[in-house]
Order: sequence, then C-alpha cells, then structure tokens
Amino acid sequence: MAEMKIYHDEDVKTDYMKDKTIAIIGYGIQGTAQAKCWRTSGYKVIVGSREDPSAQRAREDGFEVYSIAEAAKRADITCMLIPDMAMKKIYDEQIKPAMGKGKTLYFSHGLNITYKFIVPPQDVDVIMVAPKGPGKKVLETYQEGFGTPALIAIAQNASGTAKDVALELAKGLHATKAGVFESTFDQETYTDLFGEQAVLCGGSVELVKAGFETLVEDGFPPEMAYFEVLHELKLIVDLVQQGGLEFMWDRVSETARYGGRTRGKRIIDASTKQRMKEILKEIKDGTFAKEWVDEYNAGMPKFREMKEKESKHQIEVVGARIRKLFELEKK
Repeated sequence: MAEMKIYHDEDVKTDYMKDKTIAIIGYGIQGTAQAKCWRTSGYKVIVGSREDPSAQRAREDGFEVYSIAEAAKRADITCMLIPDMAMKKIYDEQIKPAMGKGKTLYFSHGLNITYKFIVPPQDVDVIMVAPKGPGKKVLETYQEGFGTPALIAIAQNASGTAKDVALELAKGLHATKAGVFESTFDQETYTDLFGEQAVLCGGSVELVKAGFETLVEDGFPPEMAYFEVLHELKLIVDLVQQGGLEFMWDRVSETARYGGRTRGKRIIDASTKQRMKEILKEIKDGTFAKEWVDEYNAGMPKFREMKEKESKHQIEVVGARIRKLFELEKK
C-alpha cells in the first residue's frame, strides 16, 4: 500500500482565505481552539451559537457572536464543531438555508457525511480538517510555535479549490508544521470510531477493569490493584507515544519485557482480533451509527444506565481516594 502524502508549510502556496469569513458553530473545546488559532493566523472568525455559557465565553474571548443561522449566512466557511448527534438537526433547521454556491461546509469528524445524516447541496464544497489531538493540545502546540498533525479530506469539490482551502485552514492551525495527511471522510470516520471503540476508550477501559477485578477477586488490596493496572498505565503510554512500542520495551525491566511479550498474546489473541473485525464491520455497514442515532433520539436511556452503573465500580471509588494523595483529583 502506498504511503499517505504528507503536506507541510511549503506545500501551501495559495491564498484563498484572504478576506473570507469563518463561522465556528459550536464554541466547545475543539471550536475554541480552532477559532483562537485561526484568529491569531489573521483569519476573520465569528461564532454561531445559541445563547448559553459558551456564547458568553466566546464574547469574553473577543469574538463576534451571532445566532447559528445568522453566522452561517455571513460566513464563507461554516465549521461544524458541535457534537455529532446534535449536528443534523442544527444543520437542517439553521444552516441548510444559508448553503449555496460559493459556500464551504467544514467538519473535523466525518460521521455525519459518511452516514449521510447531512447531505449538502451539490454546489457546496465539503471539506474536513481533523486535528489528531484534543482542542487543548491543538491550541497549546500552536501557541508553542509548532502544531498538531491533522488529516484533510474532500467530500465535494464544487469550486475546484476545496483542497487548497482545506490546506490553508490546516496551515492556519499550524498543522502543516507537524504534517497534514490526505485522507477521505470514510477513512477518517471508520478508523476514528474503531480506535475509540476497540482500543483507546472501550478496549483499554475494559482491559483495566478486568485486570483490577482479577487481582481484587484473588484477595489483593484494591489500592495495590489500582496502582498496578491503572496508575502506572500512563507511564507506559507516555513511553509508547514518545518513541513507539520497541522504545517502550527497551525502557522497562527485563522481567517486564519477557513477561509482557510472552503473556500479552494470551490476553489479546486471534479471537480478540476476530471480535475487532466484527466491530469494524458494524462501523462500516452503518450498524453502529444507526444504533447510536436510535439511542440518542430515545433520550440515551442505555447510555445513562451504563454511566450510572460504571461510575460506582470499585476502581472508581478507590481511584478517587488515591488520586487525592497525588493531588490529581480535579476540584
């Protein structure tokens, strides 16, 4: 398979963003970061929001704030940075009337386009810049003079210049200082959902809980179990992120190297990978998206039940007490 093309500052030679107006729809963590980066890069940025605390925060940060419908009307690029499942309703009712020739619809996650919850007019450019990091990190690395890597993707190129605009917007976030990878909406959506479900959030959380339960059920103190399977996990993840898997192996004890290499494969085996493939299939064929839409529209009863139950798990109770010892518990 060919390597993905990577774009850097020197690859962005156009100036389509000059005199253009960007509307941030959703002044949350990612919206706040992107708005501040673009403003510092010299772009004109406004915010579209209902009257809520985020609108007040945007005003305090010095942005002009309009209703969502008015912001979309005023903008050349409308950035959809609100939660996935709220996006379709807001688009249909408040943004769609403003869409037309010359407009650009921008996303940082492809779900609503991939699964056709939102179907923009054919004469609108539809682009994505997806920073590979949370908003706080995007803003921090920008302010440090570097940037967070990002993906770009084009779903519709009505103007013929959609990719150039996406690259300029990525450069405005300083993403091209780190590296911008060209992808597609579907690739970004499928890999993002899979990573969250199978590894980063779902898989890692269940592995930690299973390890904790195994030790506690065998009679070990829950405090010791917490330290071994959760507290020290960050140390390992930091090493992996810093230099890769072998970098990590070279920096743990020889006993950990041998034990991890020989026993890890008994935990994550061929059957685990098969279940991962099943999860990926459900993502690609729309099964997960439909399930999530139905759950959201029903008021999220299953989600709330899971959250209530899991918040009472022993690892949460013990962890809260231990984190206070390290002064890491959020006030």
